Amino acid sequence: MKAGHFALVDTGELPMSMQPEAVTATLIPEGAQRLNFLPATFGRYFMRGESLVYAWMRKLSEDYSGGFWHYYTLSNGGHYMAPEMGDARLTLLVEGNGYEGSMSADAAGIVACMFALGQLMHQVEDEAARDHLVEQYHALHSFAVFHPESGAICRAID
Repeated sequence: MKAGHFALVDTGELPMSMQPEAVTATLIPEGAQRLNFLPATFGRYFMRGESLVYAWMRKLSEDYSGGFWHYYTLSNGGHYMAPEMGDARLTLLVEGNGYEGSMSADAAGIVACMFALGQLMHQVEDEAARDHLVEQYHALHSFAVFHPESGAICRAID
């Protein structure tokens, strides 16, 4: 190679300036802020959305038996909820894709929310409401790929 010339080597990685910024989650504390969580997540379909999350969790894991849920807001405008189960792990079985595995309650909550958002966005006829649900789904997916259990989450929702 001549002096002053260089070869580009494709490492398969994006330069630091082009890599996506990690999406972070913030726990919504108990109190008045929690009242806005469900409408912010599911829009005017918030009651149906909440019900779907619980139903999906019951369907996905026999280890889930109800209880208190934590609400999270994401730095990209997304939201998710996860059951309060301490350090317990849940076994999830996804009939549609054959996934079976163990994950934290936090990761399982993400999976249940993604299935609920996906189902609800296909059920609503209002275009603006559907667009909001699609945005929430993609925002949560963008967070899920940075989650410590991203591999299990992505296999479950695949």
